[in-house]
Amino acid sequence: MNLRQINRQIYPVPAFANYRQKRFLSAIRLTPERGTPKTGSLQLMRPQQPRPHSGRKTVAMNIHEHQAKKILQTFGAPIAAGVAITNLDDAESAIASLPGPVWVVKSQIHAGGRGKGKFKELGPDAKGGVRVSFSAEEALENAREMFGKTLVTKQTGPNGKAVNQLYVEAGAEIDRELYLSILVDRETGKTSFVASTEGGMDIETVAHDTPELIHSVGITASTGCTDADAATIADALKLTGSARDQGIALFKNLYEAFSSKDMSLLEINPLIVTKSNDVQVLDAKVSFDNNALFRHPDILELRDETEEDEKEVEASKYDLAYIALDGEIGCMVNGAGLAMATMDIIKLYGAEPANFLDVGGSATTERVTAAFKIITADPNVKGILVNIFGGIMRCDVIAEGVVQAAKDINLEVPLVVRLEGTKVDEGKAIINSSGLNVIAADDLDDAAQKIVKAVKG
Repeated sequence: MNLRQINRQIYPVPAFANYRQKRFLSAIRLTPERGTPKTGSLQLMRPQQPRPHSGRKTVAMNIHEHQAKKILQTFGAPIAAGVAITNLDDAESAIASLPGPVWVVKSQIHAGGRGKGKFKELGPDAKGGVRVSFSAEEALENAREMFGKTLVTKQTGPNGKAVNQLYVEAGAEIDRELYLSILVDRETGKTSFVASTEGGMDIETVAHDTPELIHSVGITASTGCTDADAATIADALKLTGSARDQGIALFKNLYEAFSSKDMSLLEINPLIVTKSNDVQVLDAKVSFDNNALFRHPDILELRDETEEDEKEVEASKYDLAYIALDGEIGCMVNGAGLAMATMDIIKLYGAEPANFLDVGGSATTERVTAAFKIITADPNVKGILVNIFGGIMRCDVIAEGVVQAAKDINLEVPLVVRLEGTKVDEGKAIINSSGLNVIAADDLDDAAQKIVKAVKG
């Protein structure tokens, strides 16, 4: 992972796919003008991960497809009949509740590429995580084979994700597959629709190979999605007749869902046109802005913590901005900018950061202790760099937390501490009198060289 990837992970642009495990997916930056679809001006970027800042939980919350569809259905979106399965014993009755003659059994994990994925426990010739079944018996057989297995897709990483939920849906007669998403465009400060006639495939590939086939329409917040905006989107998708009328109504409803529920991403891939020229939401991915979840307790109840990194879940309990990375040097820093600089300089001296962790400007000893324990819970961590510049944050508080955590966990990896700013003398005194084997550093450059040397020898 290079510095650009780290930077875009922490300071991102909106992405097509926010199913972040392991996050490094292609995305685009949009440059639309309201009411005018732009083509060919898309720039490949890295994925969405809201910028960490102190004292607030910022990682976007994802939900499962069946949950997303239920929400969209309340806003009038056309959704096929379907049943979620959270217990395999309920599979037979769930399948029997749908009339057929086609059943689609879908793995429910927070990752894309399910249809092309492979189950670790099954043979190489086994079907993927989305299976079309032409009898109730076949659907039940597929459900039994998929439930509880580990699905590996291009977005899960090699470890895959356990399939603990399934969604069985009535089949559809598909004439065309389209792509539609809504996201926040940082460049224009608007909510933008992204539309393409090339649905049902990797939109990142379309953006790379044929960017002229992707259109974006920016929406002015004060007016919302107008009839003219919706018509522009319908034209971009080449909708005609009844499908066009339904599409115009749908786009306005989707915008209302996006804005009223504080979504950060709404992606429908594919949005289909049936052989009867009706539009239908065949798949849906939705992410929410965590900073707005206090307004939506009903949405918060949909959170599935089993789909999230355990360390990030623990960090959220203490309002810590934590993101797991793939390196060997754990970082504990105050301030997002200083944290980025710390990761950059670790990279400069030939090592990799294991995490982004901003303890913020109002951390307590308890929060610092929790942060330290979260870092050391990562088995890949071979050394820790604490880099604190005390402004609002006091160095003595950090020092007390570090000492307490190190004693609690019997720290065995090298620890380099650089303190500067408010109460720095008191902080250094606490560290020096702790009896811990701590490597002191004078400045950030010195700290980075010392921790890399301690880890790599």
